[in-house]
Amino acid sequence: MYVAYINWATYLLECGQPQQRHRGSCGGSRSNKKRTTRGDGCRRPAKANLCTQHSQGHNDELIPTMSAATNSNESYCTFTLASDVTAGGLPSEEEIAKQLESNDPKIKRHALKAAIMAMLGGEAMPRILMQVIRFCINSDDKPLKKLCMLYWEVVPKYQEPSSDEVLRAASGGQPVQRKLLPEMILVCNALMNDLNHPNEYVRGSMLRFLCKVKDEEILGPIIPSIKACLQHRHPYVRKNAAMAVYHAHRLHGATLIPDGPELVDAFISAETDVGARRNAFLMLYNESEDLAIKYLAKNLDDVSKFGDGFALQVLDLTRKACRRDPNQKSRFVRVLFQMLSSESPAVSYEAAWTLISLSNSPTAVRAAAVTYTNLLNSQNDNNVIMIVLERLEQLQKKHSKILQELLPDIMRALSSPNPDICKKVLDVAMTLVTSKNVVDVVTTLKREVTKTTQESSDSSEDKGKVYRNMLITAIHGCAVRFPEVADSVVHTLMDFLSSDGAMQVIIFVRAIVERYPTLRPAILSKLINTVDEVTNNSVMCICLWILGEYCETLDTVENAFDVITKQLGNAPFIVLAEEKQAQEQAAAAAAKGPKMVTKNVILSDGTYATQTVYSEPKVSQSLDKSPHLRKMIVGGDIFLGTIVSSCLTKLCLRAPDVGVDVVAVKSMTVKALLTMCGIVKMAEVAMSAQKSSLADCSERVTLCCRALLDPKVKAILKDTLLSEGKTSFASFLAHVQDKGSSVNEETKEDVITTQADDLIHFRQLRSLTAQGGDLDLDDGSDLARATGYADGGSLLSNELSHVYQLSGFADPVYAEAFVTVHDYDILLEILIINRTPNTLANLTVELSTMGDMKIVERPQSQTIGPLDQMTIRASIKVSSTETGHIFGTIVYEDAATQEKGYINLNDIHMDIMDYIRPATCTDEVFRSMWAEFEWENKVAIATSITDLIEFVDHIVSSTNMSCLTPHDRSEKGSFLAANLYAKSVFGEDALVNVSVEKKEDNDGKLAGYIRIRSKTQGIALSLGDRITSVQRGLQPKQ
Repeated sequence: MYVAYINWATYLLECGQPQQRHRGSCGGSRSNKKRTTRGDGCRRPAKANLCTQHSQGHNDELIPTMSAATNSNESYCTFTLASDVTAGGLPSEEEIAKQLESNDPKIKRHALKAAIMAMLGGEAMPRILMQVIRFCINSDDKPLKKLCMLYWEVVPKYQEPSSDEVLRAASGGQPVQRKLLPEMILVCNALMNDLNHPNEYVRGSMLRFLCKVKDEEILGPIIPSIKACLQHRHPYVRKNAAMAVYHAHRLHGATLIPDGPELVDAFISAETDVGARRNAFLMLYNESEDLAIKYLAKNLDDVSKFGDGFALQVLDLTRKACRRDPNQKSRFVRVLFQMLSSESPAVSYEAAWTLISLSNSPTAVRAAAVTYTNLLNSQNDNNVIMIVLERLEQLQKKHSKILQELLPDIMRALSSPNPDICKKVLDVAMTLVTSKNVVDVVTTLKREVTKTTQESSDSSEDKGKVYRNMLITAIHGCAVRFPEVADSVVHTLMDFLSSDGAMQVIIFVRAIVERYPTLRPAILSKLINTVDEVTNNSVMCICLWILGEYCETLDTVENAFDVITKQLGNAPFIVLAEEKQAQEQAAAAAAKGPKMVTKNVILSDGTYATQTVYSEPKVSQSLDKSPHLRKMIVGGDIFLGTIVSSCLTKLCLRAPDVGVDVVAVKSMTVKALLTMCGIVKMAEVAMSAQKSSLADCSERVTLCCRALLDPKVKAILKDTLLSEGKTSFASFLAHVQDKGSSVNEETKEDVITTQADDLIHFRQLRSLTAQGGDLDLDDGSDLARATGYADGGSLLSNELSHVYQLSGFADPVYAEAFVTVHDYDILLEILIINRTPNTLANLTVELSTMGDMKIVERPQSQTIGPLDQMTIRASIKVSSTETGHIFGTIVYEDAATQEKGYINLNDIHMDIMDYIRPATCTDEVFRSMWAEFEWENKVAIATSITDLIEFVDHIVSSTNMSCLTPHDRSEKGSFLAANLYAKSVFGEDALVNVSVEKKEDNDGKLAGYIRIRSKTQGIALSLGDRITSVQRGLQPKQ
């Protein structure tokens, strides 16, 4: 494929000398260690081994990316390496010149490397040019020839203009005329000799080098030699010659090689090499599109034989031609369908995307979707699979009916060992489930759930826990949307109440029991029989709540009560002698310590690796015969004891209504009272983390006892205990369902964006002519997307909020910056105003960054006239959601006094709100992330707002987050807790918990804390600063 054009300054920076350190202002690479500061330095070592390996047999094509309109005065970017000559750094100019006279090629190579490094660091070294021409230019040493090419690229080729010429040009006079150095005539002769060299790899290497030469004076004399290389016998020379012709014609086609397209057209007609043909076609479709289309029409049947590179160029030509003239679509449809079945995954993927962008017909969409699914199941690279899934997700928004036919093929990707891929597959699949295919989907999901328990390999163990929860959540969603499948899945999932995914299963069972009353008897019977297998305390709480709320028949009430009391045993709830002996033996077995185990594992990308871990010995459970529920109570779980008391109370209160005789009811009441007294006693003497809940537990258990013993209390509380719980849970399920439906409505794209009486713009006309589709995905002229205002334009107030004053009005140079933030990119448009009556030469805006930002396009030096102004642009790449700082200086030289001036600029602080997007998640996912994330920032509440809900709404709107906790605005209270959630454009999660209380003894002011958690430190600190600033800066409402 292509090798992108890389500026040699960057190449040398990555391959610098080991002893040197970079002293520039670019951002350094981040450490993998956990950071404890908000910013780190930008130093990093730069190695210095110039790669001089001979390029013989190297078949990578160099694709230049310079613009056609190249500034003739533009010079190469340099960087400074601080080196100490006394410590073994770079030699001086005299030493380099002397070493170049040596007969040893190794000494010459070392000297030439030093010269290149020094010149890239800003040293002039004028004496070295003639030394290289005299002693290196005719050498047969291949690494030395390679170094010479690097030297020709960085050496100044023109004479420096005088100060009078610069001032005359800056004042609007005659522009500076560049004069080629006389020594360059010898260099051109040497380049021509290499182009006529008998060794084909020397010729090809020189042709590759010429693709980086922009100077018309140097390219002009060697154009005949480049043309002659098109007829060379070796394909390596021919394909590089085609690229050299393309480069020369793009830069100076009218003066140097006006017949370039016709020359290449004749060349490609007789060419048989794959690489040379592709390079020639690249030149044709960029410089003469008509000739490229004509050649493609002649060889339409043989495109599949021309190689993958040629096919990709054909697809580029297709998009370019059809964007300009939609009537050309019919000429390319045949070749597009032909490329869908290509053996190259890159070609088939690009063909599918191009076909969808050109046509919305069902046939074209179905063919492209089939290609995507084939790639999904045939590729092993996780990145490729994720990209294909994103394409399918985009396709689903407009063509869901077509993708529904391919749902079984999409779900085959669940066999991937990567949990992220499985999650993405399930997300796409759940949007395609209908009443026609829900049975097949649920069958596949059930089979996958069963498979997670059967897979005993260590490589699938980590995936199994997360993957099983995903599958259960997906089955839950199918059962909620399609009640006809609920009966077939609930019993299968209840077999996993003792596994790692038991919490997801019991939540699903709880919802099914409430939504579908006809399934309650079978589910309750299954739950009663399996409650003794539950080992998780939280799962046991939900199981007991379900039994207490929904056991409404004689059999279920009696069976549930018997099972619970049998599991609990008799009071007191203390460790018995047999249980204590079993615990001591288990502790002795665990005290032996772990042992080291080496095993083979399968990584997420499918490769094998050897892993050494410490294996803990499994504690034998055969000696401990006590039931799980009793062990939980004896272990000091006070909250579970409260749930047990409430469940037994509900069963006793409901027993007379379902037909239990009076004697049995009294017996049940006595057992329940003894159990509750034992639970309270356990809570008083147990030493556990829930000791603070003792008062609440005692109050709740006392209430249950009074409801069973006092007829008056029973008459008051019976309806509340037996019915209010189900009513509250039903309203909660309704709220969750309404919230999900509102989110789905917001994601719909059937929104009227243009009214009938709106003015007609040319962009709308172009999109209508192109028949919709996805043609503008790669259109660089889409200003709304490029500037980040895709939501309907930018208001003046919005633009002004992104203008930063960099210098003062009294400074010689006034500067202000307009900042445009678009996800990963930040564009700075810096307005420079010369407030002096003198011309300022070599004016440079030197920028640096702090945080996870990197400057990718630095401002070039400029010359600005008296009282004149100009706009300078800089581009910055952002890699994470972290508050970054942009700072720098303006350096200039007064052309009249030859004095240098420096102006320190104000810092630009990037706002985290530009990267935060509201998002939603379930309460279970929020709690799991809250327990997992390690960075926390605690912010004290200090605000003038006195209303709880108003304060939470203000925090939600100011931080661009979504509130996950439903609130009843009609209710008034003195305490409020809420969970907020958001995601950044980089996929980072931000969790916020607001706990606020209205203090009556503090003039009604709010107090409390806001806790922020995230996986990275930067987002936690930045979001905390944002919350602190917005709550302090709020003005109270009158």
